[in-house]
Amino acid sequence: MTRRELDAAGITDAELRLAYARCRRLNARHGRTYFLATRLLPPERRCAVHALYGFARWADDIVDDLGRHRVPEERDRLLLRLERDLVRGLRTGAGDEPVVRAVADTAARYGIGHELFADFLSSIRADLTVTDYPTYADLQKYVHGSAAVIGLQMLPVLGTVVPRREAEPHAAALGVAFQLTNFVRDVGEDLDRGRVYLPADLLASHGVDRPLLEWSRRTGRADARIRAALVDASELTRGVYRTAEPGIGMLDPRVRPCIRAAFTLYGGILDAVAEQDYRVLHRRAVVSGRRRAVTAAAGLLGVAGARWRARGRLRGPAAGRKGRVR
Repeated sequence: MTRRELDAAGITDAELRLAYARCRRLNARHGRTYFLATRLLPPERRCAVHALYGFARWADDIVDDLGRHRVPEERDRLLLRLERDLVRGLRTGAGDEPVVRAVADTAARYGIGHELFADFLSSIRADLTVTDYPTYADLQKYVHGSAAVIGLQMLPVLGTVVPRREAEPHAAALGVAFQLTNFVRDVGEDLDRGRVYLPADLLASHGVDRPLLEWSRRTGRADARIRAALVDASELTRGVYRTAEPGIGMLDPRVRPCIRAAFTLYGGILDAVAEQDYRVLHRRAVVSGRRRAVTAAAGLLGVAGARWRARGRLRGPAAGRKGRVR
């Protein structure tokens, strides 16, 4: 499958093919939900998505050293080295890291703005020193760089049937919705890293603070105040999904099944959190295999339908006059 994707994307350089293959492995290993959705894309666009995800995952892994094997100063040095490598890669196409070579090639192929990568790395760097966010407004500044820009990076790869600027707010919102979902699901794991991403004012409105979260994590005991705060955070996140959803119809019809599947599967994480009564401090909420299979099957049907409609348009006399992908 990797060879088919690389051939479809027109990536012929042997070293570059290895770099993209590395990104694909990172996507498959760390982003099970996202990787499943990516399989629904046209083959020629999958490599670019793997490159964008692979680079983001690589940077995340530098700062999310859960085992504390690296001191903060070492992680800072590694992140700075990655930043310098990326700046050079975006300028020249070269790079020390395979993920940098792949993402630089993707940025050049699709005209992705370099400032989006700078914003991403700025937010990732914040994870080295920032351990909580007083308000949702403060958190929004962080998720712009860590999540909204990912949606904006994806747009040129996916293609739109409207002017790209019209779709951008929805794409950014979808990236934010995915990340907020992670924050709700991963409260316990983030505590282990010394971080609390849920806004302090939201938590405080339900009588929750970091010591209470740490107590619940340590003892395995539930608390009604924590549950109420997580319900509130989940509803906030669902509101961001509602903002994002209209953007799916603005995309190239051939990629809509992929994004719809990701939208459904990530939203399903919030459902799983609710089904386990918001006990995310004690166990990780996951979407069931059955739901994943049903969503994937629906996506495959959507892909088949999009291809059938595309063939019909190509045969029709008005081909090329409507729905042009940008």
